[in-house]
Amino acid sequence: MRILVLCYEYPPIGGGGGRVAQTVAEGLVKRGHEVRVQTAALNGRSSVKVENGVRVYRTASGRRLPDTCTVLEMGLYILTSFLPTLRHCWGWKPQVVHAHFAVPTGVLAWAAHLLTKVPYVLTAHLGDVPGGVPEQTDRLFRIAGPLASAVWRSSAKATAVSQFVRELAERAYRKPVRRILNGVSLEGRPPRPERLSSPSRSLVFVGRLNPQKNAPLLIESLAQLKGLSWRLTLVGDGPEMGRVRRRVITHELGDRVTLTGWRSVQEVAEILKSGDVLCMPSSSEGMPVVGAEALKYGLAIAGTDIPGLRDVLAPGVNGIACAPGDPTLYAEALRSLMASDVPLLSKRQASWDRAADFELASIVSEYEAVLTEARRWK
Repeated sequence: MRILVLCYEYPPIGGGGGRVAQTVAEGLVKRGHEVRVQTAALNGRSSVKVENGVRVYRTASGRRLPDTCTVLEMGLYILTSFLPTLRHCWGWKPQVVHAHFAVPTGVLAWAAHLLTKVPYVLTAHLGDVPGGVPEQTDRLFRIAGPLASAVWRSSAKATAVSQFVRELAERAYRKPVRRILNGVSLEGRPPRPERLSSPSRSLVFVGRLNPQKNAPLLIESLAQLKGLSWRLTLVGDGPEMGRVRRRVITHELGDRVTLTGWRSVQEVAEILKSGDVLCMPSSSEGMPVVGAEALKYGLAIAGTDIPGLRDVLAPGVNGIACAPGDPTLYAEALRSLMASDVPLLSKRQASWDRAADFELASIVSEYEAVLTEARRWK
């Protein structure tokens, strides 16, 4: 099957959604499918390159930063990738298009479908459905609502990366949506943890430092726990990095908090391998890839009680959750999680066991089935 993947972010550009597109595309290539990706280039340098069997077309679109994309840059991706997408459809003749992110990428898939009749599958992540990140996208959806409805209505099939995103999409667009979780390869993962390696707790945060991730709140919470033995490795970058640095200095936590910036997939894996707890004080999430990766390495999850974490976090089983937005509540959640070896080890083991639900080969099989069904759609 010839599959054209459209995604405005694709590694090393973007966050978890782009990584999902990459792992699924590479998994489909391993099953004998031909896969092309049409995505954005960084800093005006267009290129074509085969990456792990996937032919990746990066078209200059004005994208300036790898971890942040403005609404204008999203629009420029649609405009600059429009003709390349048509050339793929008319010349290479894909049998199906897989569009990651209904907004903005779905608009490109919809326009190409109108002109070429190639069916497309939408995969929705959190920010491209109404209500996912209301403080950031509600105004956009009020303006673009009719267009978004047309994009969903014309899709052959639709998927969502979490139960929460699925519910939001079905409520907004009255269309059946299949939940397909973000997958992780379980090859090479360490054995199930049987003991804690150190009395000092190793805490990890991985993600784009934007307001919804609440990294500054994490530092405020940890400042209340100076009496406990812990160290935090914070991986990522973004607009909130300045606030994080200032709070680390203000609370004199420089000897306990390591800010690494972005790191490679391999480096992040090594950090997670040595961790005890993944910190996720988020105010909103879709289905965080790092949450599935934490399960792979057997980390307990200190999260918040938000719908987007429910696929990876079962409070009291493999972690703990509290209401978002309150540093004192989050500090107490961390305290209860770190206070005793036996409950923490039990939660780490439960995470390791739960990882089987996210095994990448099964996830790729689900996408393969949906794309095969969509190929026959008229």
